[in-house]
Amino acid sequence: MNFFEVLWSIIVVFFLFAYLMLLFQIFADLFRDDSMNGWLKAVWIFFLLFVPYLTALVYVIARGKGMAARSAHRMSEAEHQRAEYIRHTAGTHNPAEQISSAKSLLDDGAITREEFDQLKAKALA
Repeated sequence: MNFFEVLWSIIVVFFLFAYLMLLFQIFADLFRDDSMNGWLKAVWIFFLLFVPYLTALVYVIARGKGMAARSAHRMSEAEHQRAEYIRHTAGTHNPAEQISSAKSLLDDGAITREEFDQLKAKALA
């Protein structure tokens, strides 16, 4: 193999990889889009399978802006859910709330005085 054959092979593999990435993005966008009905999704998939390059080009031109908006919306939802999970898991109680909660448990008789002192020390630490 000479230099130009290797270069051509690299270029072909690059464009094939780029096309596959675009195809997966299109499929993901199709399946995640709630505003489109199932029959229209089936038509897009049919044409993506049988006329792939032209259909991918048309899809990006026709729905590219919406793809970006839907992707950004999904990312912001995921970020919000992650932040909410961290906030819920880590707990946002300040020491005064923790001591107040422990005091109400002590008053209800759910914990002993020693357990209350341990919880109070832990909250103040």
